[in-house]
Amino acid sequence: MLASALKPKGTLLTSSYDLVPFSVTGVNFVTAWTKQGFLSSLGNSLLVTLTAVVASILVGLLAAVALSRLRFRGRKSFLMLMLVAQLAPFEALLIPMFLMMRDLQLYEHLSSLILVYFAVTLPFCAWTLRGFVNGIPVELEEAAMVDGCGRWGAFQKVTLPLLGPGLVATSVFAFITAWNEFLFAKVLIRSQDRETLPVFLSGFQTAFGTDWGGAMAASVLFTVPALVFFLVVQRKMVAGVTAGAVKG
Repeated sequence: MLASALKPKGTLLTSSYDLVPFSVTGVNFVTAWTKQGFLSSLGNSLLVTLTAVVASILVGLLAAVALSRLRFRGRKSFLMLMLVAQLAPFEALLIPMFLMMRDLQLYEHLSSLILVYFAVTLPFCAWTLRGFVNGIPVELEEAAMVDGCGRWGAFQKVTLPLLGPGLVATSVFAFITAWNEFLFAKVLIRSQDRETLPVFLSGFQTAFGTDWGGAMAASVLFTVPALVFFLVVQRKMVAGVTAGAVKG
């Protein structure tokens, strides 16, 4: 993709493919960056994705702690429902979601995408974070409560810091899921000034042909935010932080 973005337009569609182009040009990146709607689409994608991911992580964390630490009637059934929600095909929810957003008068609003991405990523976040919470010995919280902390204080000072790797790993997968989504963004948003980057990329294909150089350059730019997000948090993606925290 990067090699194609750096090639001149005349050398893109050839019978021989060179991974390292002999002639390099930055015209395709200029075309992608200056194309009408790129910056607004970038802002829309960042707004929708980050809002949905933060909301799903917060709610999923609270749900994970409750499902891991509390015992209540219907707990196993609720866990099964979360698993079933993740197994449902994403495309099968398109018509119900469309009708729901239309009835709520959220059609053509970015808030509709935020709600959809929140609903899609929440079961995954809650299920995954529950596994990380289960990996933290409950004796650590009990020891903190014996030393004078309440239940919330024990969670805030003991459990939450140890959940760092789990929160990072879950947020990365949730970010990628929401960042790459195309179908709902195409159906629920029709205005060009409110479209997201995946929909913007489809604009390089017109009735007169496809600007492959601009499309490849825009695709490279499209991957940069996800790559930066991963590089920022990748140091936290280390398993086994709690190993040795409790002596046997």
